[in-house]
Amino acid sequence: MEKMSPEREWRELAETPVSTDTIYDGKILRVEKDTVLLPDGKKATREIVRHPGAVAVVAEWEGSFLFVRQYRYALEAVTLEIPAGKLERGEEPLICARRELREETGYDAELEFWGMFYSSPGFSDEKMYVYGAHSLVWSPLAADDDEFLRVVRLPRAETFARLRGGEFIDAKTVLGLLIFKARAGC
Repeated sequence: MEKMSPEREWRELAETPVSTDTIYDGKILRVEKDTVLLPDGKKATREIVRHPGAVAVVAEWEGSFLFVRQYRYALEAVTLEIPAGKLERGEEPLICARRELREETGYDAELEFWGMFYSSPGFSDEKMYVYGAHSLVWSPLAADDDEFLRVVRLPRAETFARLRGGEFIDAKTVLGLLIFKARAGC
């Protein structure tokens, strides 16, 4: 397999935007329909969800993890997830992580940046920042008016048994717990 320069790889793979139509512009996201020029000169359509970004927090507390249980309308299901939330316009991810942890669990903590990932780069530019939280202290903020959730505390062993069993169904929770395992060496 030939090693190619980043510039050559870009020329051989990149798609060039030709036009953009905004299909929907809402409170949380914007949907665009783009026409692009492919590397071979043909045109194609791309549907893109533009999102301001979000944070996710793996909150460890006395050998347990804090989760939130909430109803997810798009799935028509109640899920168990790590605390998370959308970045406000101009908000720094660290500030957002602290705010979301306090709003969703009632706890503030020492936060450490663990990494970033794109939730679904095939059709969305949502960037998710992952933080680890420890040394939790009670310091609640009011939850959002449209947010109804329950805080769940699970012991570490039960959390990882559920992870192995496929019980966590959202990407940020699975990835956050896997990052914790990699960092902890367990």
